[in-house]
Amino acid sequence: MVYPRFNPHSFWSLQALCDLLGARWPEPPLGLITVAALLPPAWTVRLINCNAEDLTDSDLAWADLVMTGGMLMQQNDTLVIIDRAHAHGKSVVIGGPDVSSSPESYRAADFLVLGEAEGIINQFVDAWSAGARKGFFEGPKFQVDITQSPVPRFDLLNPNHYLAMTVQYSRGCPFSCEFCDIIELYGRVPRTKASEQILIELQTLYSGGWRGPVDFVDDNFIGNKKALKKFLPVLAEWQKERGYPFRLQTEASINLADDAELLKLMRAANFQAVFIGIESPDPETLVAAQKRQNTRRDLTESIHKIYEAGIYVVAGFIIGFDTEKDRVAETMIEAIEATSIPVAMVGLLSALQDTQLSRRLRKEGRMLPVETNKGDQCTGGLNFVTMRPKQDILADYRTVLKHVYRPEAYFGRVRTMGRAVKPAKHAGRRSRVEIRREFRAIARLAWCMTFTRPWLRRHFWKTVLDCAVHNRASLVPVFTMSAYYVHLGEFAEFVINDLERQMETLTLKTSQKPLTQAASLSA
Repeated sequence: MVYPRFNPHSFWSLQALCDLLGARWPEPPLGLITVAALLPPAWTVRLINCNAEDLTDSDLAWADLVMTGGMLMQQNDTLVIIDRAHAHGKSVVIGGPDVSSSPESYRAADFLVLGEAEGIINQFVDAWSAGARKGFFEGPKFQVDITQSPVPRFDLLNPNHYLAMTVQYSRGCPFSCEFCDIIELYGRVPRTKASEQILIELQTLYSGGWRGPVDFVDDNFIGNKKALKKFLPVLAEWQKERGYPFRLQTEASINLADDAELLKLMRAANFQAVFIGIESPDPETLVAAQKRQNTRRDLTESIHKIYEAGIYVVAGFIIGFDTEKDRVAETMIEAIEATSIPVAMVGLLSALQDTQLSRRLRKEGRMLPVETNKGDQCTGGLNFVTMRPKQDILADYRTVLKHVYRPEAYFGRVRTMGRAVKPAKHAGRRSRVEIRREFRAIARLAWCMTFTRPWLRRHFWKTVLDCAVHNRASLVPVFTMSAYYVHLGEFAEFVINDLERQMETLTLKTSQKPLTQAASLSA
């Protein structure tokens, strides 16, 4: 099994942070190790994560079959892996979300497996075992019973390679955001695993020696609140019995802030971080994008309710919607500052394959013939004809990045967040292994901020001192957010330079058009 490389210039690669903390990649390929658990026990499986280690010729020579696939951001390397495998005379099977959305991009593969693996992988296995060396398999949509999903093959991982381990509790999201492909892949009725099932997965990680961050990689962790409220007390008790070995994080919609009971339950289970898709502070844009759930509340108040529960927020923002006004950069900066969200993933709108957005844009004749969004939303996007001039959108994006990732602005938000977050008492518990790991990480961070990047020295130590004086309980999230900046400050600078290059190219093309037209008229 081969997990393809992501674009090296990615928001989520967190490469500088991984280097600082002694890891190679943020999280393991949960999809592949779940597929591995679905394969016949007699099959011998090896996993190569190309983001953490090299795929060698000897690896390919060893294999009878290469299984790979992933997301759009991995498509380029997936195609390279196919070519390398074929050069070694090996068959290739492709699965994952990108092939399910864009099977035509993977015609070079020998086998295509579309949809959720639990619903279709047996058909592939039977065909391969019967001697087939090519095939196309597509599972039924939204019908997989994930209570039958096996415990992922965590034994295939080298835990030292990763910042966090991952599990999945549910699939799907009840909302219908126009730009999102999650509902197209997994449906709008969230399906959940049984409580006992998740506890077995967590126990497997615990028994294997893992301590520290565990990410629930659900599309929307709170999509099925009724089931979740039954599960969280069980999870909290499991954590308490073992001394809270895992610090949990996940992804949820903003209506999490409306439910005080749910926040209390997540706090008790030791959830300490959540990613929320805010997208835009403009209500008209949110309504047009079918993200009405974000319009029914005060954004700043909602984020600070989550902070009060001891959970810090990472958030996503998007620029490039049709309904945007000229003040979009200013209003987005104001929203990020008011909510005190340090890590703001600001990116360009991408019309992903097989979404409501891409279908609408095709009807309007606005999709560009060549996709331009092979990076993440920060380095790719606007693969359609925009309503506002593209140069204006890029300029607004640059303005937002320049402001929110200035050291003064970023560490100012960390300080405000550090005062606002109210961690539970058990949130600070650590095993001896984790304490040693964290002390080493803090020492590296302090050295980095003080000597390797001396321009950050004043901001970092001012932030640490502020937290120590006003809210010592939040030192861990403050150190965490400070460490993020090691990657994000440099990444923002890379994106800004790329935006300026694009804008110069657009200016040059615009200035050349009249000359071309004049030459044509003279001829």
